Amino acid sequence: MTRHSVKTFGAVGALALVAVAIPAGVSFAGTDRLPAAPVAAAATQTDSSTSSEPRVPAELAPPAGHVVHAVLKARGVQIYGCTAAAWTLIEPAASLTGVTTRPTKKVTALHFRGPSWQSDQDGSLVEGDGASAIRASSAHPDSIPQLRITAKLNRGGGLFGKVTYIQRLDTVGGIAPSGSCTAGATTAVPYRAVYRFFVAKS
Repeated sequence: MTRHSVKTFGAVGALALVAVAIPAGVSFAGTDRLPAAPVAAAATQTDSSTSSEPRVPAELAPPAGHVVHAVLKARGVQIYGCTAAAWTLIEPAASLTGVTTRPTKKVTALHFRGPSWQSDQDGSLVEGDGASAIRASSAHPDSIPQLRITAKLNRGGGLFGKVTYIQRLDTVGGIAPSGSCTAGATTAVPYRAVYRFFVAKS
């Protein structure tokens, strides 16, 4: 099986798609028994300036005029490939569950290369500009950084149709293995995070 972005999916469940996004022969670093992380209370907040759990580093706040639209918790893997004897990120693969804010509604989605997020309920998609992402260290040791990502592409009119900014918060795990590696090898490192999606305030 080859790697591919899961941008079309029919009736296949989110967990199955996450598995499909992982290349055949990939090894797994560590275990999915990650330390417990705080639950995001931000799901009921609508303004980006409102305090929430987990704590949002100041540098990751979106510009004024953007409000929280949805909060989803993700569990999945960060997939790395070996290039020039070092591990390099290929793509994430995660399933997300959470709620929208107005109205409050349960939602589910997928996260994959782009970085992209796609609703597996209405098909809407947002792709972020990963190259310009703002970073902040995670509060958890040996974990990928927290991020603020600007949306660069939206598709569909559903969950992600009007998203302007994405925050990746409260990250646990996901960092590349240390040390050298064999060219062509791949590995998947379990991680989890809280994602907050913003829209322009109407």
